[in-house]
Amino acid sequence: MTLLFVAPTMAAADWVAALAQELPEMPVRVWPDLGDPGDIRYALAWAPPHGLIASLPHLKAVLSLGAGVDSLLSDPTLPATVPVVRLVDPALTDGMTEYVVWQVLAWHRDATAYRAHQRDRQWRKMPERMAGDRTVGIMGLGELGLAAARALTALGFPVTGWSRSPRSIDGIGCYAGADGMDAFLASAQCLVCLLPLTGETEGILNAGLFVRLPDGAHLINAGRGRHLVDQDLLHALSTGHLSGAALDVFETEPLPPDHPFWAHPQITVTPHVAAVTHARSASVSIAAAIRELEQGRRPRQTVDRGRGY
Repeated sequence: MTLLFVAPTMAAADWVAALAQELPEMPVRVWPDLGDPGDIRYALAWAPPHGLIASLPHLKAVLSLGAGVDSLLSDPTLPATVPVVRLVDPALTDGMTEYVVWQVLAWHRDATAYRAHQRDRQWRKMPERMAGDRTVGIMGLGELGLAAARALTALGFPVTGWSRSPRSIDGIGCYAGADGMDAFLASAQCLVCLLPLTGETEGILNAGLFVRLPDGAHLINAGRGRHLVDQDLLHALSTGHLSGAALDVFETEPLPPDHPFWAHPQITVTPHVAAVTHARSASVSIAAAIRELEQGRRPRQTVDRGRGY
């Protein structure tokens, strides 16, 4: 019984060492070294080549190396009978919480303006606002969104959340579905997108959504690049309806050098670093999920293929 590691953009050596600690009984092969494909029972993958998973005849499950699973579900050959398990890892959640809090505070405390003032050698104070007067709206109330919401609430921000299905969370104003979207957006002075990428959410950050936000709203996208319609964001910034944006994910990565986001004074660009998967921490969660599968149980982080997450 063998585990296959498939992640062309990640350092395999760290993962092999971490997995050996947590699953000493399970040999690990690193793609493209498949050996005998019939030996492979689990695939630990991020953006595997289409058709690879389907070529493993005795595969029991494929486990994502990230919180998102769109790179797996986009494979049209992915067998319907093979469970897909997303990664739920405390370090990943902590990283996303840190990123969201960082970007919300940068917006709240006018970090972009103060950097410009320093560059121009201007001793200029911006108007101070209280956190309690500025509502943060989070799109996506899964593991990552809920953790970020609680951290922001602890800092004194009123936090609302929007999700596909109704939720009830103490201290957070919850909205759901198409019927709840308008009310959710109307109060979101800072909008944070942490949605999974599905057919329903692709392009959701568009002109039609932006006009429903308050004047001067700020956008933070740490979900997926394909959530955002780039030209619609640029237009909303040029009209002043949006005051700025912090973007960690992009439709094309790395972001092309000639992309207008790089030089835009109201846009902060980070290179998909909001929530990085750490082998040492994530391997603990991955090993636990594999042991559940070996015992014939369904891990709670198993993906609902119909929903896409």
